[in-house]
Amino acid sequence: MFSKYDVIVVGAGHAGCEAAAAAANLGSSVLLITMNMQTIAQMSCNPAMGGIAKGQIVREIDALGGYSGIVTDLSTIQFRMLNLSKGPAMWSPRAQNDRMLFAAKWREWLEKTPNVDFYQDMVKEIIIKNNKACGVITGLGHEIMAESVVVTSGTFLNGVIHIGEKQFGGGRVAEKAATGITEQLVALGFESDRLKTGTPPRVDGRSLDYSKMEEQKGDEQIVGFSYLDIPRVKPENQRSCFITYTNQTVHDLLKTGFDRSPMYQGRIEGVGPRYCPSIEDKISRFADRDRHQLFVEPEGWDTVEIYVNGFSTSLPEEVQMAALRQVPGFENCKIFRPGYAIEYDYFMPTQLTHALETKQISHLFFAGQINGTTGYEEAACQGMIAGINAHQKAKSLEPFILKRSEAYIGVLVDDLINKGTDEPYRMFTSRAEFRTLLRQDNADLRLTERSHKLGLASDERMRAVDQKIAEVKEVKHILKDFNIEPAEINEYLTSINSATIQEKQKAAKIILRPNISLHDLKTTLPNLQTSLNEISADALLQAEIQIKYERYIEKEQQLVDKMSDLENMAIPVNFDYDKLNALSNEALQKMKKIKPSTLGQASRISGVNPSDIQILMVYMGR
Repeated sequence: MFSKYDVIVVGAGHAGCEAAAAAANLGSSVLLITMNMQTIAQMSCNPAMGGIAKGQIVREIDALGGYSGIVTDLSTIQFRMLNLSKGPAMWSPRAQNDRMLFAAKWREWLEKTPNVDFYQDMVKEIIIKNNKACGVITGLGHEIMAESVVVTSGTFLNGVIHIGEKQFGGGRVAEKAATGITEQLVALGFESDRLKTGTPPRVDGRSLDYSKMEEQKGDEQIVGFSYLDIPRVKPENQRSCFITYTNQTVHDLLKTGFDRSPMYQGRIEGVGPRYCPSIEDKISRFADRDRHQLFVEPEGWDTVEIYVNGFSTSLPEEVQMAALRQVPGFENCKIFRPGYAIEYDYFMPTQLTHALETKQISHLFFAGQINGTTGYEEAACQGMIAGINAHQKAKSLEPFILKRSEAYIGVLVDDLINKGTDEPYRMFTSRAEFRTLLRQDNADLRLTERSHKLGLASDERMRAVDQKIAEVKEVKHILKDFNIEPAEINEYLTSINSATIQEKQKAAKIILRPNISLHDLKTTLPNLQTSLNEISADALLQAEIQIKYERYIEKEQQLVDKMSDLENMAIPVNFDYDKLNALSNEALQKMKKIKPSTLGQASRISGVNPSDIQILMVYMGR
């Protein structure tokens, strides 16, 4: 019934979809197996993409030739660039999305991708021969062979849903859990554990009083996520979100359900996400706060369903309802479905290589929440890396690895495989040492050429990057040559309380002032506006950032160059760490377990000290 595939992808969430797209676009024959064809690329939690650090990841996926940025732009109902009051390293795009349109567009793009086949079934076992993954066995008994297998099981591996004292199996509400894979891999020696996540109630927007809430509109300029020319929502057509707050009465009502809470009664063993806590967690951990912010987010263009961001809970339904109705604007709210918590299996990511291939079983790759992460964006980028490398492995090609200095994706993968995680891992800008280099505006300049050489990023993307580089160079040349006379600009400088100039200066020098932008200069100086008239907005912004932050960028690049020496020092695959008697016991255990491939990787393992690295360097030098 089934021919042999190059790559089988198990699961069609955000990780599975990117994995299938990447492998197929590189030329592999791909079978995407999902338990429900109607929930491909489902937004299981909030209907949004991007945010702090997450937006950078989506732009990186797009720069590499993935689909998440495209699909996000095609389904955006509101766009905001976060952190604009800070430096560009912190700017983070975020989109509110139409949940159903997002999933529909993902399926549409996958269906028009050559080499992708689909099959609806549950995978209960990986076919393994001679420590190599060779295919899968499905719930219907089909044995389907492949060169590589990518497992992206999300929250479905032995998933259990909790609502108050009720609990039942499921990977998502109204969808059954997946069984078999955990038990098989644990029997083979894999290390597994449990994590927990949660979701808030969905309510009927018609039952809310928005006049009691604070309106939050989208940006007047929509940058979007994809570097391609994608049709985007017009600023004036965006849907608004709203902000409201809990209060002490809400908190008191929530506390009445604590005696029936699965979390406080010990029925939930898995650790939840620290940075996205449930509402009951918030009022317990932050008992001194008398209110918590809630974001009231529409689920799409043509639905009244509302996502109550900030009210994730697994308390009994009647407690959820009673507490919600004490929130301003929610006095008469109706619930479509209650919030719930879900526990699921994950595998310690220290069991993986940088390619996201398992160390124990070759040709087997893990991506997404199976690796202990949380978030659509974190899952999608892992899916892309696993999909690329599943193709590379199937074709006997070199693995594709991104360094920490190249991408947030590289930071995420490196963190996972070196440090592991005992709680759902979420990306933050603070996790990246080189965030001045890893900005959302330059992901295409950093990554598209590498991906194009691999055969994934299209010629169209590469042409766009070449044009952007040329335009940026032209803008910088114009600004360094353009003279500004005092009479032309001093009136404007005085109006913004900036020091006037006494003699002519170059435009590039004026732009170095923190309170002056290139847009301001163009508006003030018609001749400069004319000189830059044919340049794209993207190239203008890029040139301005490179000029303003040149010294910071250079300094960070010097740190990268210093670190590259360690990154280039390879450690033999079968290195015998027991020979190094001077190593600390913790370093010895960690290195034997993780088996770092370079000194750089070894230096980032939790518990390994600089003195341990020095010992390793001396021994290798001998």
